Amino acid sequence: MNQEKIGKFILNLRKEKNMTQQELAEKIGVTDRAVSKWENGRGMPDLSLMKSLCNELGITVNDLISGERIDKKDYPKKSDENIINTIDYKEKEIKKNKKVFKIILGVIFFIIGLFITMFLFDVRMMNLNKPVIFSTWGYDYTPAINFYENDIYLAIKDYLVEKGDNEEKHYDDEKTFVSMRIYLSEEIRKDKLYYIYAWVVDSKYYVVNNELKESSGSSIPYMFKVEKMNDEFEVIDYQFPRDGSYYVDDMNNIFPRSVKNDMDRVHTDGTIDRLLMEVLEDAKLYFHK
Repeated sequence: MNQEKIGKFILNLRKEKNMTQQELAEKIGVTDRAVSKWENGRGMPDLSLMKSLCNELGITVNDLISGERIDKKDYPKKSDENIINTIDYKEKEIKKNKKVFKIILGVIFFIIGLFITMFLFDVRMMNLNKPVIFSTWGYDYTPAINFYENDIYLAIKDYLVEKGDNEEKHYDDEKTFVSMRIYLSEEIRKDKLYYIYAWVVDSKYYVVNNELKESSGSSIPYMFKVEKMNDEFEVIDYQFPRDGSYYVDDMNNIFPRSVKNDMDRVHTDGTIDRLLMEVLEDAKLYFHK
């Protein structure tokens, strides 16, 4: 069955009848786009429409399927061929529709499977008392507050202050001050080992002629490993992203996605300003006590 040949045949017959596509479409109960599709060889009329279409065009169904008017002497032969061609065409259409259906069904099952996998992964993260990764179904989960968080905060702060104070001093009374925001506290081993994700602001201050001066400072995201030893918390390791071209990759590798997303807003949500004020207030209290 040659769709292109049949399409041209329909086009020529319609023009012979001085009909527009819209007029022919209205007579047989279809849209003009359907007629255009047939005439361009991109489709065939449904079997239920063939008889009415042929009546309007003044031809037989055999003529239509052949794509030309059939001589009476060739009618029996063409009739058999057209029956075979019609059956073959319908079988191909059925196979095509089945293939499309299978593809659609496969895509649906893939999407469902993907969502189930994401959901189960998030459930696993919640069972591990960790933040969800995919926020499946539109909800977020944050682990319960750690009762030791204040003690951990003070342990990290003392560690950074001592670390800063042990560095080479440029002024005799130079002192390190630290403030931070903890975004997430992950319990790795129950009551023993924690991963702390925080944004840290530290500054070194000194006094000249009773005037408070800042000698240096930094504003950096950290991941601390904190271990509980003899009922006290100690920082045993830490990581922070390197500058320059390494920064983005290091942020992705060091921090959970939910924490990184929050940290991306640190310069616009007031976090930096608040931490800087806390550091300055601590410095003022220390030097003017």
